[in-house]
Amino acid sequence: MTEVYGTIAGRHMSYDSESDEESAIGSRRSAELNDIVLLPISKESPNRSTTKQALSDPIPSSFLEQENAILHFRDRFRGKGREKVGILESIKAIALSSWLNILLVNIPIAWVSHFLEWHPSITFSLCFLSMVPLERLFEYGGEQMAFYCGQSLGELVSITLNNVVEATLAVILLQKCELKLLQSTIVGVVLLHLLLVPGATFLTGGARIKHQKLESARVQLNHTLLTVGVMALLLPAAFFSALTPTTPTAVSSSSSEAAAIQGASAVNQVHILAMSRGMAIMLLIIYICSRVFFHRPPGRKNVLSDDPEASEEFTRKEHELRISEPEVNPWVCLAFLVVTVGIMAATAEWLVDSIDFVMESAKLTEEWFGLILLPIVSFSADGAIAIGHYIKVLYTYVRYKMPIPPSPLAKSKTIDLSIQFTLFWMPFLVLMGWWTGKPMSLLFDFYDVVSLIGACFLVNYVTADSKTNWVEGLILLSFYVMIGLCTWFYEGQADLDSLLVC
Repeated sequence: MTEVYGTIAGRHMSYDSESDEESAIGSRRSAELNDIVLLPISKESPNRSTTKQALSDPIPSSFLEQENAILHFRDRFRGKGREKVGILESIKAIALSSWLNILLVNIPIAWVSHFLEWHPSITFSLCFLSMVPLERLFEYGGEQMAFYCGQSLGELVSITLNNVVEATLAVILLQKCELKLLQSTIVGVVLLHLLLVPGATFLTGGARIKHQKLESARVQLNHTLLTVGVMALLLPAAFFSALTPTTPTAVSSSSSEAAAIQGASAVNQVHILAMSRGMAIMLLIIYICSRVFFHRPPGRKNVLSDDPEASEEFTRKEHELRISEPEVNPWVCLAFLVVTVGIMAATAEWLVDSIDFVMESAKLTEEWFGLILLPIVSFSADGAIAIGHYIKVLYTYVRYKMPIPPSPLAKSKTIDLSIQFTLFWMPFLVLMGWWTGKPMSLLFDFYDVVSLIGACFLVNYVTADSKTNWVEGLILLSFYVMIGLCTWFYEGQADLDSLLVC
């Protein structure tokens, strides 16, 4: 009898016959595998397994909080826990959201006027009236989306939608290569949102109260954002002004000197476009980082979660959004906004096509048309709503002797609109011009830049103490009127025309 011995993991095993050798080998391999798992590994071993320890560790709380915030946002966006709003009910709410919707009948008439080539002034007037209710519908859509997105993201959505009309007009002007008019319109939109709208708001809102308050945390950063956006226009203007004048004179009238001047102008255009595109990228980075800071400040673990350090006013608005019922279904609202953007884009294009004739027939300068008249299109809806509201307040007071108590909080949303237009839409248009081969740059008319810098510093001074009153509102309105008066006689900086030719 032959014995087969084997030592496995320090254990002695014997088998009585050779016939059991194969089974002994199989048992030895099985025992080896078991011992690999069961035998302890010294703490000094660098290859020790941590699988069991990893499985036994609890899931990090930050991960759970982030997952819960995402699930909560998803449920809120779907309207979970709210009364369900049907499709027909949503359409009815949209149609009855404002009395300005009566003007929507002008849209098909404006399109007919364009395709049948009616008089350009008629087409311009119809398109102008059509833009008024569309602007209001975008604002209403932003208000409804805030119910589903929350106060933080809802505010960003609302600001973006309020700038859609101006941004669409700007994109169409860029495609039509109306770069001079585009630059004037950009400055005009920012001036309107910095001076005219806040001035009217502070004047009327502070008429019956000594001071109105602003959210101090946002005011401080808004000053910096607004200043850097305006100063970005000052640098190319200073660069261009420091160059040797390239305008032909009586002394330099020969063909060789004229060719040299044209060559220098081409070189300057290349340099200005290069610096403008680099600065546009920086402005976009600044705006994105500012949104990250606003919506996810240090200490807040998730942008979708509640901010424990939010202001009292922010918390109050968030609470109102949670307990109030929306009027429109979220999916209907999204589809409605997409359709409205398409209608508004076509209407804005017909409006732009009739601009040249209107300017020539009315003998308006391109500067005044872009700086004053076109931006009024975006304000007309808000202005009409505000006028209607104050007429209603006045009628209620005279008829029933029931004055509405003044609000202690000033509305400064339009300042956020101007910041987005300066730091996002303006550099976006520069980069879009780069992509489409249009020489759109940050070299604006020096008169426009000076007007914008003056408006920026005036607004910063007015809001520096986070308080406003009706006198400061009057000052903002007065400065806007001053700019409009001076612009009426201004014909533009002629030496920039050669740099804006497509």
